[in-house]
Amino acid sequence: MAAAVRKKKKNLVIVESPAKVKTIKKFLGSNYEVAASNGHVRDMPKSQMGIDFENDFEPHYITIRGKGELLASLRKMVKKADRIYLATDPDREGEAISWHLIAALKLADYPDKEVYRITFNEITKSAVLESLKNARAIDMNLVDAQQARRVLDRMVGYEISPLLWSKVKRGLSAGRVQSVALRMIADREDEIAAFIPEEYWTLDAALKVDGNPVTAHYYGRTAGEKAEIGSRQEMDGLLDSLRGASYAVTEVRKTERTRKSPLPFTTSTLQQEASRVLNYSTSKTMRIAQQLYEGIEIKGQGTVALITYLRTDSTRVSEEAVRTASAYIEETYGSDYLLEQEKDARKAGKIQDAHEAIRPTDITRTPQSVKDSLARDQLRLYQLIWKRFVASRMAAARFEQTRIQIRAEGPEGAGVFTLSGSRRLFDGFQSVYTEEETSDKSARLLKNIEESSQVVLESLEPLQHFTQPPAHYTEAALVRALEEQGIGRPSTYAPTISTILARHYVLKEDKNLYMTELGEAVNRIMKGSFPVIVNPEFTANMESLLDGVAEGTVKWKTVVRNFWPDLKEAVSQAEKDLEKVVIADEETDEICENCGRHMVIKYGPHGKFLACPGFPECHNTRPYYEKIGVACPKCGKEVVVRKTKKGRRYYGCMGNPECDFMVWQKPSKEACPRCGGMMLEKGRKLVCMNEACGFVTDRTDDNE
Repeated sequence: MAAAVRKKKKNLVIVESPAKVKTIKKFLGSNYEVAASNGHVRDMPKSQMGIDFENDFEPHYITIRGKGELLASLRKMVKKADRIYLATDPDREGEAISWHLIAALKLADYPDKEVYRITFNEITKSAVLESLKNARAIDMNLVDAQQARRVLDRMVGYEISPLLWSKVKRGLSAGRVQSVALRMIADREDEIAAFIPEEYWTLDAALKVDGNPVTAHYYGRTAGEKAEIGSRQEMDGLLDSLRGASYAVTEVRKTERTRKSPLPFTTSTLQQEASRVLNYSTSKTMRIAQQLYEGIEIKGQGTVALITYLRTDSTRVSEEAVRTASAYIEETYGSDYLLEQEKDARKAGKIQDAHEAIRPTDITRTPQSVKDSLARDQLRLYQLIWKRFVASRMAAARFEQTRIQIRAEGPEGAGVFTLSGSRRLFDGFQSVYTEEETSDKSARLLKNIEESSQVVLESLEPLQHFTQPPAHYTEAALVRALEEQGIGRPSTYAPTISTILARHYVLKEDKNLYMTELGEAVNRIMKGSFPVIVNPEFTANMESLLDGVAEGTVKWKTVVRNFWPDLKEAVSQAEKDLEKVVIADEETDEICENCGRHMVIKYGPHGKFLACPGFPECHNTRPYYEKIGVACPKCGKEVVVRKTKKGRRYYGCMGNPECDFMVWQKPSKEACPRCGGMMLEKGRKLVCMNEACGFVTDRTDDNE
């Protein structure tokens, strides 16, 4: 009698994105169905807080609107399957989505069905098949970390936003991480506004060394002490001391240095480098990286996932990826280009080390080989990721550094000038990836200079400079600052920046981020009424607690229990304090040309404007120009607060369209006592806008 044929079990794999379905389906046999959840299927309701405070802060979850048909379809597929594999993204959010799917699909009602959680950091056949071998149960620590974050964010948003809306009438809202980011931008703006330039001078010597022209920079009276020249008077004294001096080479020092290969990309460093090199916003970088991760239709290969998971703060690389990279580099560039030793890939602090760094799934799939299948933006980002990863597995670049010291000796005194250059001896990783331009031109000029070389002075060139204020935050710089301070995680950087831009709290011009009037109002209220919420140190500590929940060392309800009473108390106090804010429309002397009423100041998404109080009978509105009581120094008309097209505030002339006067800092009513020019307010100081004058004084109460 023939043995009974064992029936093959039917399998269902559920992923997040429909874009992954086709890619994964081709890796699995006919007994596997692959379907997508399209992200989250359950969430707390939008119409209410959704937290049961009487039941120990238990979240109330409902099916997301519009997901009913999709869940019904998934339930039909579940009934036909023997095993269900939940293959949502390999992070806390993905773990929570899988947990919600178990509830939404009522998988607990099927005791005969096997339910597993699988994760893979790259969508390749080997990774997917390996994940099936390592199927596991839901990690409730990761789920609870996501629940804690969601509940905390809901508490902040649903408690503070209605308060701001009702008290200030501007459609304001607040968020746990975005409010900290907003404060950081505001603090940087305050630093820039309060910055007072300081004068300093440098001195260059145009020389001929053995007949070849070179430029040397003044170092100091001796080689042991670098000079700081703070005024024209000091510079004139130095020039007098060098008059009639003879010049000679006193030292030629050559040293060899190395520049190590860069680490592969994390989410943060990818966003920063894509901004610097490609001029991509953080949201654009993440959107394109998501496409490369989920799969692109490659000619002759079908749908192929080109990079590993894009949300990671780890620089770790799998052993298999290291081996294939080493083989590729040795074959393509030679054994001299191989990384000599394994670098320490782990960074300080908490990292999601279950993930790898962002790298190509197959190093042999070069940008050139896939360029015909990718859109331009996709190709540029893939090329950046590919080159960075290849470079990270390559040898250091080596340079010869030449530093030459020239001494000026004269009857009135002496001085030391220096010049230096760098010559590349071995390109190493820079044959693939350079973070900055390297020029050997200066090194070639210095190559033949010796202590016996003849030096002739052509001219001395004194240059006046002024110190510069801190740079405005760019998206990339803000991401770096958030990461350095431990605020947010890889998945939150881009949404945080997108939110404060979308709400017009911040605007972007030429990559720089600037506060709007609306953003200043939100930040002022948050700092005054909710100082803990916008404290970077507190927010970073909260992130550490959430990491503790993910690791199983902290209970998520404990975090929420400790947070809620302080927030509730702060909101109650703010309700009392903010009642004192005058929110009535302010009447002006401006007359409505349509109906003769006095126009009033109102607030819109972009700040103040003039409106007729006769609305809805009269719809007349006008731009509002706030006068500051200062006359234009060019034409004598009123200086008013104006805004660029994107909403950045500046001060310009009101009455004369031909007048081009404008300044970023607020002009003072007080004239400069030294030169009579206009003074600008910089923090607690008044500074003459004429840099040649440079007069600075403290502000008085009358100036404020």
